[in-house]
Amino acid sequence: MLQVSGAMACDLLFRLFLLLALAAALQSNRLGPTSRLRYSRFLDPSSVMFLLWDFDLEAEIISFELQVRTAGWVGLGVTNRYTNVGSDLVVGGVLPNGNVYFSDQHLVDEDTLQEDASQDAELLGLTEDAIYTTMRFARPFRSCDPHDLDITSDTVRVLAAYGLDDTLKLDREHTFVKSIFLLQVVHPDDLDVPEDAIIHDLEITDFLIPEDDTTYACTFLPLPIVSEKHHIYKFEPKLVYHNETMVHHILVYACGNSSVLPTGISDCYGADPAFSLCSQVIVGWAVGGTSYQFPDDVGISIGTPLDPQWIRLEIHYSNFNNLPGVYDSSGIRVYYTAQLRKYDMGVLQLGFFTFPIHFIPPGAESFMSYGLCRTEKFEEMNGAPVPDIQVYGYLLHTHLAGRALQAVQYRNGTQLRTICKDDSYDFNLQETRDLPSRVEIKPGDELLVECHYQTLDRDAMTFGGPSTINEMCLIFLFYYPRNNISSCMGYPDIIYVAHELGEEASDSMEGMMAMNNVEWTPESIKKAEKACKEAQQTVIIKTIDEVVENTTGWIPDIIPTPPGPCLESSGGKVEAQDKTPAGFRSSPVALSSSSKATLRRLPLAAVLLVQSTLSGLLAMLQTRV
Repeated sequence: MLQVSGAMACDLLFRLFLLLALAAALQSNRLGPTSRLRYSRFLDPSSVMFLLWDFDLEAEIISFELQVRTAGWVGLGVTNRYTNVGSDLVVGGVLPNGNVYFSDQHLVDEDTLQEDASQDAELLGLTEDAIYTTMRFARPFRSCDPHDLDITSDTVRVLAAYGLDDTLKLDREHTFVKSIFLLQVVHPDDLDVPEDAIIHDLEITDFLIPEDDTTYACTFLPLPIVSEKHHIYKFEPKLVYHNETMVHHILVYACGNSSVLPTGISDCYGADPAFSLCSQVIVGWAVGGTSYQFPDDVGISIGTPLDPQWIRLEIHYSNFNNLPGVYDSSGIRVYYTAQLRKYDMGVLQLGFFTFPIHFIPPGAESFMSYGLCRTEKFEEMNGAPVPDIQVYGYLLHTHLAGRALQAVQYRNGTQLRTICKDDSYDFNLQETRDLPSRVEIKPGDELLVECHYQTLDRDAMTFGGPSTINEMCLIFLFYYPRNNISSCMGYPDIIYVAHELGEEASDSMEGMMAMNNVEWTPESIKKAEKACKEAQQTVIIKTIDEVVENTTGWIPDIIPTPPGPCLESSGGKVEAQDKTPAGFRSSPVALSSSSKATLRRLPLAAVLLVQSTLSGLLAMLQTRV
């Protein structure tokens, strides 16, 4: 009898250790209180609020840690582009007696918070010391609570606030909104850094910025001279500090080795057409962006006869205050290595051909523009077979009227997938982003770019063009293996559009001029949008050697992707008896023990099983005694 009991006790012990090991694994996978959070950002100009975060794409859970230099309450949530009303805000703090308060709330107006009926944020830790109040919590990407805004791969406008004491009252001086790509896929800290890294700067030196609103300055520079093949694996902006707000974007274009290039610095798109040569983008930075490191298996090849030897550096300046006497030495810093990657990368520019056909009516709540790419001519123009394109990253670009962009892929007339999109585009945050998984484009596929604009604040037409007050509709796809195609963009038959709006036009210039004669109303705006979508598109394909060919096509319909399922609250409903007078659920201790948090986060069934296992083990031990 004692031997059987001993065997059963050993079995129970084994099960217990197995459960504890499983609990530890679950805890580490779910980004618990002691997990390292990979991403971080200051949320305010004075660096008082510091946010760390990480996420689990499979579980659709995101974890935050907010550190604020205050002894009062802190709050973190998500808001939209136009107003903070309706925003969600998770708030918490530590009372003078050491009690912790924590609550999932939302703004019913600009200044008033109200607790959500469903508590969808899970507290992982809340502490206060002589300097910081630190709150750590997790929440699902998409909960079933209508008061919780979704966290998506789009630009997310993070709302952060704090108080100087524990009185929960919003103060606009202590409330901040910052656009962040919360669901980043990779981060430079996760990638290998070659030991033999070499730095090379591509820059314009001591350039006197004109007193004009918009300037495109271009110059031609050599790439690093190497005796054997190397790979550029990283780039970052090199900005003069006091001029940072003047630099709108910086692009580096590869030049064909047969090109005859001018010297000096001049207007990229001015009287001398030589300064607009070279159209294959290889790297790019825009306002709000930071550095970008390519995935470990791709790089920009330099040093072989097939590689470009020169580039065109383009810097777009926006001197809206018309300041005189400002000199600039901005550019792009590239990092390269002799440790070769597996693939040579390229960049394919898609979208609406910017000038002269693109137009957006004034006073539009919503206006869609479309640019079509047909890849059937790629092999002929490349001069060699084109392998399937493997897309791993992208950069989106419109100007101030842009609200959303997406690139959609079609094969044999059927929509295959949305390659990339951002339904909350922010002009002030333009960064190269990686796809969660690589997308394959085969010869013959069609690629459609859709751009969504709003011009309620404008009473005159907006045309496509280089100025910030003009518009663009571009998506750059980063892919491998490299081919010679630099861009593939479309535009509609503007004569057809003019006729649909009741205007006479016999050529494209007359068609564009006719847009100024239209009385723009909500009805005529929708009519113009419909005509632009139904018109035949001219598709312009260009190679790195400036070879251009045209084809035509029609804009296919886009089938929207439905949102995924929401995750039910783990916190349950908040009842009146659960509330303290201040409107919070209170906890007697600060949650700082990782072991206690592990037990709290176990599923209920697992907790019961642990309890029953311990009870059984104790019973067996008592029987043996």
